[in-house]
Amino acid sequence: MCDYSLHAVASRPAKVGETLITTTFPRTSTCGFAVEGEPGVAVCLLPGTELAFEQDVKYDQGWIWTRTASFRVAKFGVVEPNVPHRHHDAIEFPDGSNVLVTLLVEGQRATVLQLPVVHQISGRTTKAEEHGSTPAAAASAAGRSCEVPAMPSGVSATKPEASAVTFFRPGTAGSP
Repeated sequence: MCDYSLHAVASRPAKVGETLITTTFPRTSTCGFAVEGEPGVAVCLLPGTELAFEQDVKYDQGWIWTRTASFRVAKFGVVEPNVPHRHHDAIEFPDGSNVLVTLLVEGQRATVLQLPVVHQISGRTTKAEEHGSTPAAAASAAGRSCEVPAMPSGVSATKPEASAVTFFRPGTAGSP
């Protein structure tokens, strides 16, 4: 997503493996992510996108002071989406704390590690597939295979609910 204040700025979706840089966009007071070669184009992230920063993340706290988080990894998300006329784009650190993207200090570099899974609906391609950002595409670009390993011998899978997969060993309670 790109925050509401960036709607007048050119934008494009993030891609797995690319390095982003925090920047303030022209004619706005909003900080966000861009690619170094395209400083005027906002790179939009989907909630759940995982980032790895080159250094501990720095962000503004008040008018003069900046803070440094003791983390280099974060997950992009949205805070208080129902509150109008405010920034919602944020990054979440492993300890559960959040920082608004617009508060990030300019010039920090972050690599897109992983995009969230977006399910295919009615035969259309997913956002991740449209932008070549699926795990299989990333593995292929890196010259690796992205195969799912076979289930261990003697293990079967059933799907009792649409939201869960349960694994049973034959001869144990609950096995078919």
